[in-house]
Amino acid sequence: MKKRKTKAQLPFRINILFLIVFLLFSVLILQLGVVQILDGASYQEEVERTIQDTIETPTPRGIIYDRNEQPVVDNEPLYSITYTPPKGVQLEDKYEVAKVLVKYMSVDEEDIEKITLKNKKEYWYIKSEANQKKALSRLTKEEKEELDDVEQYREMLDRIDEDEIGELTEEELKIIAVMRELDKAYELTPQIVKNKDVSSEEYARIAEHLDLLPGVNATTDWNRKYPYKDTISSFLGSITSQEQGIPKEEEDYFLSRGYSRNDRIGKSGLEEQYEEILHGQKEKIEYTTSKDGKVLDSKIISEGKRGKDLVLTIDMEFQQKVDDIVREELKAATKKSENRYLEDALAVVMDPKTGELLAVSGQHYDRDEDKFEDAAFKTVYDTHRPGSSIKGATVLAGLESGVIEAGEVIDDKPIQIKGSNPKGSWRRLGRVNDIDALEHSSNVYMYHIAMRMGGEFNYREGKKIKFDREGFQKMRNYYHQFGLGVKTGIDLPYEATGYVGDVSTANAGNLQDLAIGQFDTYTTMQLAQYVATIANDGYRVRPHFVKEIREPTPDDELGPVIKRFDTEILNKVEMDQEKIERVQEGFRRVFQGSGTGSSYWKDKDYDPAGKTGTAENELYIEKDGKPVRVDTENLALVGYAPFDDPEIAFAVLVPNLGKSKGQSINHNIGTKIMDTYFELKEERIEE
Repeated sequence: MKKRKTKAQLPFRINILFLIVFLLFSVLILQLGVVQILDGASYQEEVERTIQDTIETPTPRGIIYDRNEQPVVDNEPLYSITYTPPKGVQLEDKYEVAKVLVKYMSVDEEDIEKITLKNKKEYWYIKSEANQKKALSRLTKEEKEELDDVEQYREMLDRIDEDEIGELTEEELKIIAVMRELDKAYELTPQIVKNKDVSSEEYARIAEHLDLLPGVNATTDWNRKYPYKDTISSFLGSITSQEQGIPKEEEDYFLSRGYSRNDRIGKSGLEEQYEEILHGQKEKIEYTTSKDGKVLDSKIISEGKRGKDLVLTIDMEFQQKVDDIVREELKAATKKSENRYLEDALAVVMDPKTGELLAVSGQHYDRDEDKFEDAAFKTVYDTHRPGSSIKGATVLAGLESGVIEAGEVIDDKPIQIKGSNPKGSWRRLGRVNDIDALEHSSNVYMYHIAMRMGGEFNYREGKKIKFDREGFQKMRNYYHQFGLGVKTGIDLPYEATGYVGDVSTANAGNLQDLAIGQFDTYTTMQLAQYVATIANDGYRVRPHFVKEIREPTPDDELGPVIKRFDTEILNKVEMDQEKIERVQEGFRRVFQGSGTGSSYWKDKDYDPAGKTGTAENELYIEKDGKPVRVDTENLALVGYAPFDDPEIAFAVLVPNLGKSKGQSINHNIGTKIMDTYFELKEERIEE
C-alpha cells in the first residue's frame, strides 16, 4: 500500500516543477518584451552614443650622441597648433574653423604661395549656399542620378571658372591656406596646422579661444635639431615633414607596423637606417564619440615613449678637426691653376680592430660661391680609380695564388707586349722583390703578377703573350677578401661597390691596369676597409657608425644600454700570416724607409705605415654642347699606425687634380689627420 501512495505523489511534484518553470519563462519573456518594445529606442541610442575609437599620437624621436656622449641630433621643443577632426567632419565644418582660426593665428607667406586653383575653387564653393546651388545647377539630370557624391563634387569643381572666383582678399587667402592644412587631417588623428614660428602670444590667444575652435588644440611639438650642422650631416640624414608623411610607395610597409600616413620618418642616412629604433612608441588615446561624431570623452590607454637613443662611434671633436683639415687643404690646392677641375676631397678614419668609424669627411668646394658643402656621403657613394694604393692586395694575390714566391726578384724594366706600347714604372727601379716593389711602387712587378694570373709565365720582350680572361676574376676574388669591389657592410641604407671594368673585350693590358688600380673603381670607405684588413692581420671587419642603442630617459640623459654593436668579422683573408707580414713590411718602408711617402712620414713618432696611389682619370666636360675629354689624375693614400699595434687606419682620395708633379694634397691631409689623432689622444690622457 505504501508503494502505491509514493507513485501517486510523483506526478503531482513534477507538475508543480513544470508550473514553476513555466512561470519563470513567462516573466523572462515579459521582461524581454519590455526591453525590446518600451526601452529599445533608448538603449539603442545609448549603444550608438558610446562608440570607442583608439588613436595613436606620435612621440619625439630618439636622440643621437657621439662616442663622447655629446648630442649630434636632438629634438627641439616648440609651440604647435593642431587640428583633430571629429568623425564625419565636413568641408563646411573646416571652413568655419578656418574663419575663426585666422583671427588668432598668423599665416606664413610661403603657405599662401602653396595655394592651388583647386583650393580656390573649393573655397568659392563652400563660402556661400548660393555658390553651391549655382555649381549644382551645372550638373545634368543624368549626372545627378548616375554619379555618387564625390564624383558630383569633382565635376562641380571642374566647372568653376577661374574668373568666376575673382580677386581674393588677403584674409580669404589666409583662410584657404589654413583650410589646406585642416584638410590633411584624418579622423580623430592630430594634424599639425602650424609648428613653425608660433609665438607665445599666438599660442596663448588660441589657447584662450579653444571653445570657438572645435578640434583645434594649442600644444607642444618637436623638430629635429642638428647642433653640428655642417658636419657629417649627409650621414646623419633627415626626416620627412608631417606634410610629406610616409611616401606612397612605402605606405603598406609602415602602416602594417603601426605608423600613420602623416608620421615623420627617416628618409636618408642614419635616420632612415635606424628608423624603427629612433621612432618613438606612440601614445594611445581612446575617444568616446556620439553618433554624429562629436567627441564626448577621451582617456589615455598607454603612455607614449620617446624613441630609443643611438650612440655613434664618431668622435665629433676629432671629426670637426678632420673636416677643417680637408677643407684647408682642398682650398689651397684649388688655387693652383692646373687644378681647375678639382672640387672634392674625401677621407675616412676608422679603428682597424673594431670597425668603429672615428671620422668620415667629404668636402665639396664651390668656386663660384667660395664655400664648402658637406659631401661625406661621397666616401660611400662615389667611386674612383685608386692607383697604386691597392698594390698590397695585388702582391698578396700573387703570393697566395702561387704565381710569385716570397722574396722573388723581378727586373723592373718596361714591359713590351707585341702590338702594345711599352708599360713601365714611374722610373726604372732595377731588380726588386715583393717588399721592394711596394716600397718603391713598382708597376712592372704588378704587371708580371697580372700576366701570370692571366696564364703567361714566360714573358719575353716583344712577344705576344697568352691571356686568360679568368685572370680578371681570380684577381678580383682576392681583392674582394679585402673589401675591394664588394659591399663593406656599413650601416647605411645604400653603398656603392664600384665600377667593374668590362672584360668581354679586355686584354692583357687591362689586367695589368687592374693590378695597379687603373681599371676598376672603389669608394674611399672600401679603401679604408682594405688597409684596415692589412693592418688587422687579414681580418676584415665591418665598418659601422652606431656603437650602442640606449633606453630613453625622461630627462633626456643617456639611459641603460639595450644593445652594443661589437666587432663583426666579415672574413679572414685566406693567406698565411707570413705573407701578410711581408706586405705590412712593404707598407712600413713606404712611409719610414726610402719609399714614395717617406719624405712626408719618416719622422713621425707614431710608427706609421701605408701606401700612396696615383691614377690617371678621364673627365668629360661640356663644351659647345659636346662632351670634351680632359685628362686629370686621382691621388690616393692609405695608412695605419702604430705599425705593431694599429689603433687607427685611414684612406684619403682626391679626384680630378691637374696632371703635374709635386701634388701632395693626399699626404698633407693624411699626415695632419694622423698628427691630430695622436695629439688629441695625448691631450685627453693628460686631462
